[in-house]
Amino acid sequence: MQMSALDHRNSFAQQLFAPLPARYDRLAEVLSFGQNGRWRRAMVDRIVAAHPPAVVLDVAAGTAGVSLQIARRTGARVVGLDLSRPMLTQGARNVTAAGANNLVTLVNARAERLPFADASVDALTFTYLLRYVSDPQAVLAELARVVRPGGTVASLEFNVPPSAFWRFWWHGYTRLVLPLGGLITGGREWYEVGRFLGPSISGHYRRFPIDWTVRAWQQAGLHDVGYAVMSLGGGLVMWGTRAGG
Repeated sequence: MQMSALDHRNSFAQQLFAPLPARYDRLAEVLSFGQNGRWRRAMVDRIVAAHPPAVVLDVAAGTAGVSLQIARRTGARVVGLDLSRPMLTQGARNVTAAGANNLVTLVNARAERLPFADASVDALTFTYLLRYVSDPQAVLAELARVVRPGGTVASLEFNVPPSAFWRFWWHGYTRLVLPLGGLITGGREWYEVGRFLGPSISGHYRRFPIDWTVRAWQQAGLHDVGYAVMSLGGGLVMWGTRAGG
């Protein structure tokens, strides 16, 4: 599927993640001290707890880890959408290896312009997305557009710990340990990701703190918006319901 023109944040995300797919899942777990999987499960729990969905859209699906988990836990048909073709290529291998080709379909497209009709999916997830788009409010509105009234939206993002004590250690980890750990376990490409990650997260929340994000979800047409700060503040799971149901 042909994508519309990329903005500079889209292009940066493509370049950043292009070399990573083959080792992405294993290294993501190592570099997050195993928390990435726990955060994913907490996000998918929100979809599982809602009315059983028939069709789920998983945005920023990467190598299809979340898509596969949703399919396994709900039996829904899942469309995994991502900007990066190399990530989706690895995702397709993962889907085939899991024997889930009948449940999971992967699509190369942008979150800013979803190739789906209004109210066409029962639920939607997105993972580590908002730092890579130029206008988070517009993207949230676009995501909500394709969810049927009453459908659940859930997300996972990195976060900055609210406690000054844990923020101090988080800052040291993201600026020092994460880049060096990436270099040792994944080479130069993962060093670059590790070096980028901490400043990117901090900069995002200076511009778009959690309170702003909750209001942005509400303005996009979602209600009953809630969130959980995970692992001493390193992760953020958020959820809401599409208005009108």
